[in-house]
Amino acid sequence: MSAATLAPTSAPEHARVVRAGRRRVRVSTVLMTAGVTVTTLIVLLPLFIVLFTAFKPTAEVNAYPPTLLPDAWTTANFERIFSDLPFARLIANSFVFAGGVTLFAVAFDALAAYALARIDFRGRQVLLVAIIATLMIPFQATLIPVYQIVTDLGWVNTFAGLIVPRAADAFGIFFLRQFFIGLPRDLDNAARIDGASELRVFWQIVLPNARPAILTLAIYIFVNNWNDLLWPLVFTTQQEMGTITSGLTQLTGPGGIVPYGVMMAGALVAVVPLVLAFMLVQRKFIESIATTGLK
Repeated sequence: MSAATLAPTSAPEHARVVRAGRRRVRVSTVLMTAGVTVTTLIVLLPLFIVLFTAFKPTAEVNAYPPTLLPDAWTTANFERIFSDLPFARLIANSFVFAGGVTLFAVAFDALAAYALARIDFRGRQVLLVAIIATLMIPFQATLIPVYQIVTDLGWVNTFAGLIVPRAADAFGIFFLRQFFIGLPRDLDNAARIDGASELRVFWQIVLPNARPAILTLAIYIFVNNWNDLLWPLVFTTQQEMGTITSGLTQLTGPGGIVPYGVMMAGALVAVVPLVLAFMLVQRKFIESIATTGLK
């Protein structure tokens, strides 16, 4: 009898508990969504400033107090970067420079990382420590010696001078080595039992399973070199051999007057290839993670 009397009273109580739980979930979801939205807007605010400033006339760019949206939209800033600079050539140079460094660095880094991770040889740990130790040397400390070598080779104002000194990277070697260590060695051993050479194991076994790491490193190297200013500024003295970043510095007027509208237009054009490259690689990156270890 007590069970019969408790059943009608417990059902409404249970319903109230369920409704209260759902309300808490909805409130937490709304708060989380609001927090993510606000954080995203704060992070994207500099990009919005670049975007809107690129379409502002000079008077609005220098106006005080500044405004976010332009009152009069104009494309004069974009026209100026193509009239005052060989901008199409600078874009092509940036692709050759960043793409060339990416291809060579990924290839050499992968070979060195494979040797350090999968091949046992005397002095392997000493070599690894020496490579990691180079990460502690500031880039500026080696800039002058590298420039002297490039000058002696006659590679100033050439793509060889821009690409070859960066054809390998200590960080890339260490990064890929750590990923290669995590791959099962049973894959290597099975291939060797079938008579595969070391190069074939590297090319057909290790690399296909390391595509997430390869793509990650490629994106990092490409973006880093695409946005680099100091390197092309030092190793190129001719305007036709410059990149987008070094070319935009030539727009600075007498007395250090910076045409911010033109600069923002150039920066916006420079960002577009990076966005397209990321969108192109993103799906391949996700697919490679999903299929890792299945081949």
